[in-house]
Amino acid sequence: MKRSVKQIDFERKIKEKLTGKALKVAEFIFSDKEIQALHEYANIVSIKRLGFNDHGPVHMRKAAMNSLLMFDLLIDADIKFNLEKEGIGTTEDSKIAVLIAALLHDIGMTVSRDKHEFMSINLAIPIINRILEQFYHSDINKKVILRSLIIECIFGHMATQKIHTLEAGLVLVGDGCDMEQGRARITTILSDKPRVGDIHKYSSSSIKKVNIVKGEKKPIKILVEMYESVGFFQIEEVLFPKIAFSPVRKYIELEAGVKGKEIKKYL
Repeated sequence: MKRSVKQIDFERKIKEKLTGKALKVAEFIFSDKEIQALHEYANIVSIKRLGFNDHGPVHMRKAAMNSLLMFDLLIDADIKFNLEKEGIGTTEDSKIAVLIAALLHDIGMTVSRDKHEFMSINLAIPIINRILEQFYHSDINKKVILRSLIIECIFGHMATQKIHTLEAGLVLVGDGCDMEQGRARITTILSDKPRVGDIHKYSSSSIKKVNIVKGEKKPIKILVEMYESVGFFQIEEVLFPKIAFSPVRKYIELEAGVKGKEIKKYL
């Protein structure tokens, strides 16, 4: 399967942010043919069959990149993740869990949009087991802990199920931050007839850039730049509810606005 230029670029950016075991896990996932096939088919179902936006290889890598950016900002602010705080893992273990979950969270789109987070878990469990056996083969406790944490991260990415860890909260918000105009481009091209739900497509098309940077008063600032004010729909109906539902909320500043106009501060 041929990988797109965008996919390759995100893989490079993700690997540049990783070292040690986490880097080896990323390389393992990016070279895995089953995972790549699931990513590709998720996009076929999402875009061609159902008329939704990108849920494939580029989206899952972008969600992973967003999650890792926020992960590092929390580390820079001396925030401990749940595994370390609870004495059952390391910062590297938490990063690996976030990475794996973000790269598998939407594979359930190969089956259905409805409750796809649960479909993703069913499809991901044997893959998670395979990855953890490769990198934690002699540590049964870590395998059990990380598998459960990864499942929580996938389980919670739609903000429909209560989650309790910072790790899962990052995957939830990292997923929500992928809403720039390029994600809706293909469905906009393919569809020439209006339908219920098009406001999501058009509002996403108005998002110029989602910037994840160091905050002024909190560790993380998410600054959304828009071409048109219709983008506020995307913020208020998609991103803000995910942040509000996330255990990471207390560490995030959220601002959005159209270039040249007043910036709206949500958090």
